[in-house]
Formats: sequence, C-alpha cells, structure tokens
Amino acid sequence: MKTGPDIAMIAALVGDPARCNMLTALMSGRALTASELAQEAGVTPQTASSHLAKLESGLLITPQKQGRHRYYRIAGPEVAAALESLMVLATRAGVRVRTGPKDPALRRARVCYDHLAGSFGVRMLDAMTERKFIRQHKGTIALTLDGERFIAKFGIDLDVLQGSRRPLCKTCLDWSARRSHLAGTLGAAMLARLTDLKWARRDPGNRIVTFTPKGESQFAALFGAPAD
Repeated sequence: MKTGPDIAMIAALVGDPARCNMLTALMSGRALTASELAQEAGVTPQTASSHLAKLESGLLITPQKQGRHRYYRIAGPEVAAALESLMVLATRAGVRVRTGPKDPALRRARVCYDHLAGSFGVRMLDAMTERKFIRQHKGTIALTLDGERFIAKFGIDLDVLQGSRRPLCKTCLDWSARRSHLAGTLGAAMLARLTDLKWARRDPGNRIVTFTPKGESQFAALFGAPAD
C-alpha cells in the first residue's frame, strides 16, 4: 500500500449525503447545534450525532460548548476551501443538488466560510488585481504597496491582519463563477468592512450576502459592477 495522506478517508466522510449537507450548512461560518444540523441533513438527532462524531474524528469540524449547548463549526479555512473546490468539480461534472428560489442570490454574493464569494467576490479580486493592489504570480497572490495604502484608506488595520497565523491573502476557487475570489485574513476583513459600512448584510440562517442599493452603488464605484 502506498504511503501518504489518506484521501479516501476524507472523501468517504464528505461523500455521505447527510454529512455533506451538514458541512454545506456550516460553510456560512456560523456555529450550529447538533439539532440544527440534523434538520439540515434530514436525519434524526441520533443519526446526526453519529455523523458529527465521524466528522469531528476526521478533523473536518470542531465542537464548541457554550452553556448547555454544543455547537459545531468548520475546522478551518482549508476545509472550507476544499469543500468549495469540490462544489466546482460537482458543477463541472453536471452533478447538481435540487435548487431553490434563492440560488441566484447565492451565485451573486454569499459567504464562503468568512469571506465574500459569488459574482461580487470575484469582481472584487479582479478589480484589486487590475488596479495593481494585488499581484498574482504562479498561483500565489500578494498585497502590493499600493494595495496596502488602499486597504488602510478603506478602514482596515493591516498590522492586525499580518499578526495572524493565517495567510494574509490567497485565492479560493468559486464554485458558481468557476473563477477565484479573495480569501485569507484580508478576504475576511473585506467582508467584515462591507458589513460594518452597511453596504451589505449577511442573511440569517443561510450563506447569502445581500447588498443594499447604496452599498451596491458604492461597491461598483470602488470595484466595478459584478458580472450578471
């Protein structure tokens, strides 16, 4: 048997429909209880507990106890990025889940763990690259000096971001646009700033990010209008 990371074990964990639905629900970045995840997966609480134990054992989710409740989160941005990439592969292969009326809104703007995804997220990274705020080279990206000045003017403390163990900026393949959006601590800070400015708000209970008319206008003035 060949040595190396056991991809098959992780694939088996993600491949179960109930566990996949749980992980997708946690892609909003919010912590959810076992009962909430059971509802998302369409299984009984007992079955959900078994699935959550397997996901926790596989280091895909982490538990957090608060009072009498036990909450679960995606284990980290690398797990979220892997799930987003799998969504791209599933879309390319023509494998689609049953869609609902909110799907166009998800493709337009949504949360990917803790950063902005969808057409708005892709447009933001494109604009920052076009304006030479971000430099892309051989699959990696970095903030330029002009980018540092832009970030400071936008109201983000770069020193705080650079003190994190996470990468400052990296690309994340967008499942709906099939192009990259901005991740890393900078991607998370940009989404937080957009909500602080009240240009956008996160819809409770799902991954959708809704821009206000003023926020959409301000976003377009700064980054350009996203593709439909």
